Amino acid sequence: MTGPVEVRCTLMRGGTSKGAYFLAGDLPAEPAARDDLLLRIMGSPDPRQIDGLGGAHPLTSKVAVVSASDDPAYDVDYLFLQVVVDRPEVTDRQNCGNILAGVGPFAVERGLVAPGDRETSVRIRMLNTGESAVATFPTPGGRVDHTGTAEIAGVPGTAAAVVIEFPPGTTPLLPTGNVRDTVTGIPVTLVDNGMPTVLIPAAALGVTGYESPAELEADPALADRLRELRLAAGPLMGLGDVTSATVPKLSLLAPARDGGAVATRTFIPVRCHTSIGVLGAASVAAGLRLPGGVAEGIARLPAQGDRVRVEHPTGFLDIDVDIDAGGPGDPGGTPTARRTAVVRTARKIFDGTVFPRPAAAPTPPAHPLGGNDGSAAR
Repeated sequence: MTGPVEVRCTLMRGGTSKGAYFLAGDLPAEPAARDDLLLRIMGSPDPRQIDGLGGAHPLTSKVAVVSASDDPAYDVDYLFLQVVVDRPEVTDRQNCGNILAGVGPFAVERGLVAPGDRETSVRIRMLNTGESAVATFPTPGGRVDHTGTAEIAGVPGTAAAVVIEFPPGTTPLLPTGNVRDTVTGIPVTLVDNGMPTVLIPAAALGVTGYESPAELEADPALADRLRELRLAAGPLMGLGDVTSATVPKLSLLAPARDGGAVATRTFIPVRCHTSIGVLGAASVAAGLRLPGGVAEGIARLPAQGDRVRVEHPTGFLDIDVDIDAGGPGDPGGTPTARRTAVVRTARKIFDGTVFPRPAAAPTPPAHPLGGNDGSAAR
């Protein structure tokens, strides 16, 4: 496929991820052509992504495609695309709450949303799932200010706070209707508070839940069990065959070690996350608050307030989550999430032009006599 020889691009860190942000109008409208271009921009397929913007890890091989929304309930539409590092694959089967943190500032800086004098709130429709979020961030004097004093675990230094609030979603919090299921012989809670997630007691898989990501990734028996569990959980969660999908996420739970509610190790889906995704943490936090779930006896919930601290390999992430255990007007019925919010940060790294790797030339047809150079076969 052919495409642009240069593309306007903003590279941003959003939360604990990094990605390339594009206006939808700067990319091909046809998905196959768009994905081919993004593979060449990010440098996939190549384990090092040496010839593109990607950072050789799923957390740094992400793309946000942003446009003005045609729905008056929203300001912008956001399509998240995961560019696979070592395969020629681009998938839109999940959201990304970390990259979401940069969407509001990007929309203001690219003129899609008029800024306020002190702060700006941007209403975002997440096209991957149809769900929404509102991102609020400082815009003193009508300009995005990326500097600030907010810290998030897993990111050095400080930056401006981006407060992201998620209204209640349209998907069931419990896809199976159960707070506890048994999948491939393992007790789990299947929860979706923005990200389909399987909560698993780490001890049920014979690990502590405190291992480093590298140690967990080096355990082939664990990888086999997790793959079997994920493939079985996907259809139960209404996701169908998830063989080639990046959802559901798998989060191992263990008692917290550093004052939080729970310690986690999350798989995305094969690599172990060095921290935890925003939407994945939102689903974990919701699952912790479900009476009878697998987190009972593992998690230590705060006595007051809605904030839950989820520990991960490089620190923690605080999530405000308010659960209605009975559902609206249905005491004792299906639980729902009334409110979910998180504080993230984002920082613009560069804004300019990216030059994609040239499209591969089509393979010339074989010469009838066997030589592509016109010579006879010998």
